[in-house]
Amino acid sequence: QVQLIESGGGLVQAGGTLRLSCAASGGTVLYTMGWFRQAPGQEREFVATIKWDGRINYADSVKGRFTISRDNAKNTMYLQMNSLKPEDTAVYYCAADPGSRFGSRSYEYAYWGQGTQVTVSS
Repeated sequence: QVQLIESGGGLVQAGGTLRLSCAASGGTVLYTMGWFRQAPGQEREFVATIKWDGRINYADSVKGRFTISRDNAKNTMYLQMNSLKPEDTAVYYCAADPGSRFGSRSYEYAYWGQGTQVTVSS
């Protein structure tokens, strides 16, 4: 059973930066891992995903501002968020899946963290 624990959320002004971390237990080296976010009253949306071999995909809304990475030796994934905007405000969730998919849909991920709040003030 894989457990995912997010950290690094907080309150930041527009234009600021935050770095989220997702610590995984249970061995996720070969898993696809991703970040999703959900704002109040909205659907959960894809942010970024990274496969075990380093292939990466981003949502258009975060391209050029966010960087996803992983350290397989530490079983940890990161999301560096720069040039933050108020519309980035949401609960950010870490997700992982042992399959071969490289997806942007939440149903493609079997394991989820509890989420960490990111609030960007204008």
